[in-house]
Amino acid sequence: MKHTPFTKKHIALGAKMAEFAGYYMPISYSGINDEHAAVRNNAGVFDVSHMGEFILKGPHALDLIQRVTSNDASKLTAGKAQYSCLPNNQGGIVDDLLVYCIEENNVYMLVVNASNIEKDWNWISQHNSARAEMHNISDKTCLLAIQGPNATKILQPLTEMDILNLKYYTFVKGKFAGVDNVLVSATGYTGAGGVEIYFEDKDNAAEIIWNAIFEAGKAQGIKPIGLGARDTLRLEMGYCLYGNDIDDTTSPLEAGLGWITKFTKDFIAKNIIETQKNEGVKRKLIGFEMIDKGIPRHDYEIKDFSGMTIGKVTSGTQSPSLGKAIGLGYVSTVFAHIDAKIFIKVRDKLLHAKVVKIPFN
Repeated sequence: MKHTPFTKKHIALGAKMAEFAGYYMPISYSGINDEHAAVRNNAGVFDVSHMGEFILKGPHALDLIQRVTSNDASKLTAGKAQYSCLPNNQGGIVDDLLVYCIEENNVYMLVVNASNIEKDWNWISQHNSARAEMHNISDKTCLLAIQGPNATKILQPLTEMDILNLKYYTFVKGKFAGVDNVLVSATGYTGAGGVEIYFEDKDNAAEIIWNAIFEAGKAQGIKPIGLGARDTLRLEMGYCLYGNDIDDTTSPLEAGLGWITKFTKDFIAKNIIETQKNEGVKRKLIGFEMIDKGIPRHDYEIKDFSGMTIGKVTSGTQSPSLGKAIGLGYVSTVFAHIDAKIFIKVRDKLLHAKVVKIPFN
């Protein structure tokens, strides 16, 4: 099992640890509900150093990114980022990812899911016929996500970069807590505001930055946050989790990701996905809330009023902020409209639920 440079910190803080994507990661510290509330109302620090980072550079880097991703990376200028996905040959999703433009038409960073690092690297390499320069910097890159409404106020004294006014899906690079070449971005996965900090762990940088953040946030009550609360926070926003809500068998259009699928350029499986757009998809990812008491879980069946199976739950939880059970799942398109009545099979009971707008409220 791999460790991040912060693993000893998590253990010393009494985190409940578990294996995740091959890494020994903190699931919770003070409890998921408490950590969830800390991020929604104040600020919290996630160690997400298990995520993957690839650098693509040279005159053919953008061409490769355009070929393998669904979004239009040619729109990116230096300091901008975008959410995208890697379609497979059947129009499914190899992975979802972030594309950072470090230097326009020349240097890009792709941030991929921890469980898909090798898979994504092989997939992109396979399509690199123009020989763009590729570097897998995952193992030497640290990533902390400091999320919450007070996150940037806490961090601003640690840098001369203007992170207080950092716009969504932009980033800056400079000195942070005395460490050079730190990339600070606003592409959060919680819907609570805040930033992500990428840096190489050399010259004790991980220790310096971790300690500086917690010292700066001490008076404000900043907390370390585990992956458990990360999941409940992203679910309240309706953000997809790879392996649950999207995978190799789900198309971007089924997953409600038409907005990151641009048919103005050529990309893998463009024809298949464009046909889906023109003809319509047979199933769609929906958000739902429980009306009857019960918590929906991954893979629970979704049924109609007659008991016929119409889909499957992909993610579900008791929402800490909303005080009700919520979930995501795929259903036949005819049931994918707001207020549609559906039923979740929990053990042997059919529990009433309804389709609602995402993000949940």
